Amino acid sequence: MARDVIVFDFTLVRGMWETRVKKYRERRKKENERLEKSSLEKIKQEWNFILECKKKGIPQAVYAKNGFIDTSLKLLDKLEANSPLFKESNFSEESRKERNKFIFELFGEDWKELPETLREQTHLKEWHINNTQIAIIPSYIEMFQELRVLEMSQNLITHLPPEIGCLKNLKELNVSFNKLQSIPPDLGNCENLEKMDLSGNLDLMELPFELSNLKQLKFVDVSANKFSTIPVCVLRMSNLQWLDISSNNLKDLPEDMDRLDELHTLLLHKNKITYLPWALTKMPKLSLLVVSGDKLVEIPTAVLESSTLKYINLHDSPLQGLFPSETKEVEDRDYEKFEKEFMKAYIEDLKEREMVPRYTQKVSFSVQL
Repeated sequence: MARDVIVFDFTLVRGMWETRVKKYRERRKKENERLEKSSLEKIKQEWNFILECKKKGIPQAVYAKNGFIDTSLKLLDKLEANSPLFKESNFSEESRKERNKFIFELFGEDWKELPETLREQTHLKEWHINNTQIAIIPSYIEMFQELRVLEMSQNLITHLPPEIGCLKNLKELNVSFNKLQSIPPDLGNCENLEKMDLSGNLDLMELPFELSNLKQLKFVDVSANKFSTIPVCVLRMSNLQWLDISSNNLKDLPEDMDRLDELHTLLLHKNKITYLPWALTKMPKLSLLVVSGDKLVEIPTAVLESSTLKYINLHDSPLQGLFPSETKEVEDRDYEKFEKEFMKAYIEDLKEREMVPRYTQKVSFSVQL
């Protein structure tokens, strides 16, 4: 049986499709040209460009000139590379890695002494040693001439070595909540010290007069100790801005308190002070004064009526019911830690507020948990 064989001329088919493709491309070209000339499309491009620049932290002043936006991709790449945010991100990461090379950190109660390898790392600029069983700061600390920060809080340190006076570049010293009973006079040689935290040692009663040399000190915290008066050396720290001597045994304040003319924060609560001296009214920068009012019988009127001073009168109340009765008695040090954290949060809240209205400058504050 004969079969019909259909023969296609592929040349004709190819020509037909090429014609169709050509017409399609021409239509797309015209449409693209129309869109490029369209104001709506231009606005869309500019808007997307602006959003992209904002995401990458590029300020508008860089790509907008006299109201016109340059939306070229090359410009965006160039701006991104020069963006402050882009540079800052790269710089901060590199800076963090570089900084970590100079920081030593040690945490945990398993540590009873410092590792021997520390002795060889004299390039370090910061020590952060917290919550350990370490009781001794080694004498070889004098070799760490680049040390800027010595933070050793909540350990079992019983004394500071005299060699600490060799740290001429030391700026921050934090040995809070240890078991210190005295401070070596040699610390007065650290003349670049700006911050000193000796709080929570419970048994400190005095500071050596040699600390008068610390003229760069701005922050001193000796709270939760046994000071019966403000140390003479503290009154000679001419740049002091913050003094916390709360939770001590103060009964009065020196009449020459106004020597601290840079002081802006004075924390005196939880002492046995019965009167506030007139000298407080002569301290031009004093902006926050916190006292415990249970025993106060004499307060200068100028303190109460000052428009620049936040005067906070705390009426102490025991923290009853805080711990279950079946638990053992809370140690004094733990109690002081808790209260210090509480007061820190409270004072930070005060700082964020605007000036206190005159009729609320005296604040009675009671804690009953």
